[in-house]
Amino acid sequence: MFKYISSLKNNTANKLSMEYNDHQLLERIRAGDKNAFETTFRKFYKKLRIYAYTFVKDNEDAEEIVQQVFCKIWERRGQLRLEGALQPLLYRSVYNESLSQLRHQKVKNTFQAYQTQQMEQRELNLSHQILANELNQHIQRAIAELPEQCRTIFQMSRFEQLKYQQIADALNISIKTVENQMGKALKVLRIKLVEFLPLIILLLYLM
Repeated sequence: MFKYISSLKNNTANKLSMEYNDHQLLERIRAGDKNAFETTFRKFYKKLRIYAYTFVKDNEDAEEIVQQVFCKIWERRGQLRLEGALQPLLYRSVYNESLSQLRHQKVKNTFQAYQTQQMEQRELNLSHQILANELNQHIQRAIAELPEQCRTIFQMSRFEQLKYQQIADALNISIKTVENQMGKALKVLRIKLVEFLPLIILLLYLM
């Protein structure tokens, strides 16, 4: 039906538009008169397309709206109210169809924006993970290169979250030794990881 209606838009109104007034055309459409339907389409198409354009601001969308309106009118012709005037019916139908199109487009745009945002977030999370993994590898390598006692004390403090006194008791060394070794470990790690400072700052920004 839509293809059939689309084929009518470039034709001019036929003689029926002069033989019958709008109310009579509406009656004949309701009765299933295809000639009356074609006449009505050709008579009002251009005006309705211009009217639809004032809402959607797109010629193709305006054409589609008018064609959709006439499709629905023909499909529901048996439900048309004969006491109503034809022209207000058509303009009201185009108005409603235009609003429906705008609502649909708004929902579509919102969904597309949501999809884009989710995709960007996934890409950001992936980049974040890659950077974090890369930095972690450098940190683990730097820790592995620490002297044994220095490395053990650092790991107990940072990874096991033990206090200095607990580390001293566990290793049977003085708390002063723990403090010195921690200071040494941090100094060495700062030197070894200084070239990765931009990466660390970027990760802190992304978190």
